[in-house]
Amino acid sequence: MNHNLAPAFQKYFGDYWVMWYAISNSYSIITPEFKVLLDAYIKSKSLSEFSKTLSDDLSASEYTHISETLLNYLQASNSVNASPPVDTIKIDHSQRRISKQYTFEEKTIEVYYSSELVQKIVHPQIAQYYSNTEALIHTTIDTYLKNDVLHLFIDDELITKVPKRDYHYIQGKFIMHLFCILHDKREKDWLGTLHGSTLTDGKNALLFAGQSGKGKSTLCALLTAHGFDLLADDVSPILSEDQHIYYNPAAISIKSGAFELLKTEVPNFEELPVISFTRSKGDLKYLPCKKPKRNHYPCRAIILVNYKAKAETTLERISIKQVLETIIEDSWLSPTPKHAQQFLDWLETLDLYQLTYSDTASVHSEVTKLFQHYHLGL
Repeated sequence: MNHNLAPAFQKYFGDYWVMWYAISNSYSIITPEFKVLLDAYIKSKSLSEFSKTLSDDLSASEYTHISETLLNYLQASNSVNASPPVDTIKIDHSQRRISKQYTFEEKTIEVYYSSELVQKIVHPQIAQYYSNTEALIHTTIDTYLKNDVLHLFIDDELITKVPKRDYHYIQGKFIMHLFCILHDKREKDWLGTLHGSTLTDGKNALLFAGQSGKGKSTLCALLTAHGFDLLADDVSPILSEDQHIYYNPAAISIKSGAFELLKTEVPNFEELPVISFTRSKGDLKYLPCKKPKRNHYPCRAIILVNYKAKAETTLERISIKQVLETIIEDSWLSPTPKHAQQFLDWLETLDLYQLTYSDTASVHSEVTKLFQHYHLGL
């Protein structure tokens, strides 16, 4: 019964099952108790057969309620939000009003913007790579606003176009294609890009995640000022081939609430320009960081960051439910079945923590101990 709605993959993580539904490319976290009911419902050939798997003490209305709950869950897990097809429109070269070149080691890309406002969507994150030295152009990117629609072209081919209010989709697509350029990969080579910032000690990596306002970027800025290297801020790409997290060249985005703290911790922080883009984002500064020695590192843990004023620094294990409910919504995960299975297998190899902190010295000590733990292979 409803075999076509069954999950394609499933994996048990201690207290929860994580299910992946191929039709919707969605991940669902359920309890073992719910999984027992779900398995029985899917395997049963009829509602009558399913009812025989339940307790005789249940009333007819309770049978009905359970059956409807399971069916509604399966239908919701398999619902598809179809993306509209991208039109095959030609690039408008008349929108090339601003030109910037960015050099990433041996590769130089040229980006054209239609205005100063559109430039703010991308430029501040990679401004440290701006170069006015003539070089062979590897890739040409155009991003412009026309008729209240933002467009992104790469080498004159339309990648996406969205209403201007959805500018973050342009940011996401831009950074994804930048990964492909820098690491000589194709979009289909990536397992996914996780919404989180990744630090490395030169041997291993830790992925720091958290809801907006929890201090994720502030923590990464503090830790990079005290010896760790930033591998990726906000968007952490995972390659299917080795499941390592790869280098993201974007600077750390710092909100105004952290300016006062960081000016005493980060050298030359006050000299960074303040960027005002949208009211919802407020004032921002972008902190450039030196590139790690390698382009990719194995990730050992996902850590949910929780800044809490005057709190003691604590690092405690948490469930897969807490982690996935935090990172999935704003992450991109490949819809390819092979990649979905790899993602579940990759999650199984990680330690999952919540880090609560308020004090810079103690949180640095805690993260240092954790890196040492993995260095020793414990």
